[in-house]
Amino acid sequence: MPLNCGIIGLPTVGKTTIFTALTRVKAETSSFSSGSKNPNLGIVAVPDVRLDKLTELFKPKRRVPATVEFVDIAGLASAASKKEGATNQMLSHIRDSALMVHVVRCFEDPEVPHVSNKVSPADDIEMLHLELALADLETIDKRAEKLQKELKDQAKKKEAERELAAFDKIRPALQEGRPARSVALDAEEAEALKRSFLITVKREIYVCNADEEGVRSGNAHIEAVKGIAAAEGAECVVICGKFEAELADLESEEEKRDFLSELGLEESGLSALIHAAYHLLGLRTFFTAGEDECRAWTIKAGDKAPAAAGVIHTDFEKGFIKAEVYRYADLEALGSEHAIKAAGKLRQEGREYVVQDGDVIFFKFNL
Repeated sequence: MPLNCGIIGLPTVGKTTIFTALTRVKAETSSFSSGSKNPNLGIVAVPDVRLDKLTELFKPKRRVPATVEFVDIAGLASAASKKEGATNQMLSHIRDSALMVHVVRCFEDPEVPHVSNKVSPADDIEMLHLELALADLETIDKRAEKLQKELKDQAKKKEAERELAAFDKIRPALQEGRPARSVALDAEEAEALKRSFLITVKREIYVCNADEEGVRSGNAHIEAVKGIAAAEGAECVVICGKFEAELADLESEEEKRDFLSELGLEESGLSALIHAAYHLLGLRTFFTAGEDECRAWTIKAGDKAPAAAGVIHTDFEKGFIKAEVYRYADLEALGSEHAIKAAGKLRQEGREYVVQDGDVIFFKFNL
């Protein structure tokens, strides 16, 4: 399953423009931003030079990158907290996302009206956070009513008490418009809170939607968002939709590198966003490589070899015997699997091996 990122933000901040630039999926902007119930969906390949190199070396029949799914969710305005009509569905789409990508307008343009009639990233972020917090506040109030009944059931009492204790801790924050994730909870409370499917426990990446000059040289709006992100321990990425669209139209990797170099950029906005998402969620990539297929797989940091095998197929995890592993960095340095083996860099790992980012693995299993 691909990583799912919900693109959120106030109306007219450029969410759909960014979505279209990143995914190349044509999306209707005007009607969508006015309250369309169905989100725009786009799946993109994760850029990874390591998979490119493996494909070059093995010349497989298939090259399969990891993927990320972007969901362009309609703009949230003040009505969101009332849970009316389409806004109720918008909130449900956010709940279904693993990560929130919060697009913030960071450019001035009199031809593009702002919902508040002024460009103020701090105000925009505060407004949207308030709406999400109010939605979660309503959720826990309704959930608390159900949990009060469960307190009378001895089989459910302990879990209900833990969840209510977590509610008591996060309620003041939500009432102030702060996310639930900003509150320190113990491990049991955090686990109990998962049953409420709250929005504001999700991690958040800020995307500064900037113009060309903003990407090149920055501006006060971008600095404001970076400051907010730093204070929250969040990631922040600067993207210009025009640049991303032009970059995606280029055919060769050399042309893309030259384009980015001219702009003074090391990577595309798409790459920066995906790398930020992987970092924030603690995700890692391992590879399988051979003549039939070279493929990138996504796992969580700390996953052991059997769990990684299970990402490929559940039977691989059940029948796991061992894993033959080498580092991509060693392959890049030595040039071939034969050289890897000759240098003693191919390892045999068992069930307790923690898979590392960049591992190339061949699993052995028994069905």
